Amino acid sequence: MKMSGIIMVMLLALPVQIQAKEIAGVSFDQMISVPGMEKALKLNGLGIRYKVFFKIYIAALYVEEPTNQADMLVKSTGGKRVLMHFLYDEVAKEKLVNAWIDGFESNLSADAFSALKPRIDQFNDMFETLAEGDIVLLDYVPGKGTRVTVKGVVKGVVEGADFNRALLNIWLGKEPVTEDLKAALLGA
Repeated sequence: MKMSGIIMVMLLALPVQIQAKEIAGVSFDQMISVPGMEKALKLNGLGIRYKVFFKIYIAALYVEEPTNQADMLVKSTGGKRVLMHFLYDEVAKEKLVNAWIDGFESNLSADAFSALKPRIDQFNDMFETLAEGDIVLLDYVPGKGTRVTVKGVVKGVVEGADFNRALLNIWLGKEPVTEDLKAALLGA
């Protein structure tokens, strides 16, 4: 065996250490375990949501099978997590709810929005005013729905894969919150 082959075998035998990614001084693990999900989730991408020039939050998208194809991520039936780490001093509940509604309306037909409206209202009721350092977890647990955790407290579950697809389209749809954040979540 040549020396390069021996070195390659030795390198492959070393334990793999997965580095965390950092953005805006916040570290994100490359792989996570989520309660209620059978498979570990891998970091697909992360980026900052800017409004004008203010940093509002960091979004991290974790999925079972990373891809840079938005449609595949949205349609995937596997577990997913959107983690939002807030950077802005304070985001009032009213502004947050209005942003959710804008995101849903921008990416759904009028009929689809109307059909999801009761669950969108349920989702919006789970939120409160958020401040710098607060974390929101939006976990899609297959067969159960989207579990919403705000500041470490599970607020509830919104049923349906259709709701989760609509939620993901806020970032990955045809009218994403911003094109830059969409690209970042797709790992671009």
